[in-house]
Amino acid sequence: MSNNNDNSTTSSLQLIPETVLKKKHDLDEMKMKRAAAAQPGNNKVFSRKTKAIKIIKPEKFLSRATSRINHERRFKRVNKKGMQKRASNSKVVEDQIVTVEEGDERTLAVAEGEEEDATTIPRASNSVGANIVFAIRIRNEKRAIPANVKRALGRMRLRNVNEGVFLRYDEYTRKGLHLVEPWVVYGVPSKATITDLLKRRGHLKIDTQRVPLTDNTLIEEHMSDYNMLCVEDIVHELHSVGEYFGQVSTFLWPFRLAAFSSKFQKRVLNMKDGQRGDYGDVGESMDDMIRKVL
Repeated sequence: MSNNNDNSTTSSLQLIPETVLKKKHDLDEMKMKRAAAAQPGNNKVFSRKTKAIKIIKPEKFLSRATSRINHERRFKRVNKKGMQKRASNSKVVEDQIVTVEEGDERTLAVAEGEEEDATTIPRASNSVGANIVFAIRIRNEKRAIPANVKRALGRMRLRNVNEGVFLRYDEYTRKGLHLVEPWVVYGVPSKATITDLLKRRGHLKIDTQRVPLTDNTLIEEHMSDYNMLCVEDIVHELHSVGEYFGQVSTFLWPFRLAAFSSKFQKRVLNMKDGQRGDYGDVGESMDDMIRKVL
């Protein structure tokens, strides 16, 4: 009789599958971990979003301090004595091997009438005698940049790395570029390159906002007082360094360009921008530099 009662109670109980029990156990364990992570003071231990601790060796601090001191000395020397023999006061023309591309009127004008395979043309290796230059900031060593260099870059609106601006090339601008030459690369852009910059990377400064240049109506709305209605008018004013060059350059937001070196080249090959000789005045070769970062 008793055996029949035991069998009836056992059959009335529901047997829970093993997979359900394991799932319940995993859920309970997850709730415990979340509760522990939610407690104050444990975020750094349990959070996966926290960055790994970065150890900076003393040699790094020493190299930064040495670099900052050297840049300060150079800035004071150039500010007091100028570039001396490090920069020529006359235009220097050299033969360079280039690829003749459609749309580059300066290259086509020189190569016209020559053989088809002729790619060596004379180019100015400095910007002496030019009215306009395009400058790009190529270095961003925040802890190694002196305060005076940072202020000089700020006056040119080159506050961030890989940003470029158009500058009127006069004696004042030339001296300013000489002061910050290790941090920038600059040269004379052609009219075709200016057009490419505006159409592919052009942004406007409207009410302190960065607005993409997608329509000529934006230019007509804000620059009609200066007789400018379209992109071609902006290009002409910049290339010819006209009466309203200052208003146009201020109206344009600094161009945000790509980096000269990729992350692979910087991390694996240790190729850092501004430390391989590709800085300073490059003259009419600036077109090639701009094409790399467009």
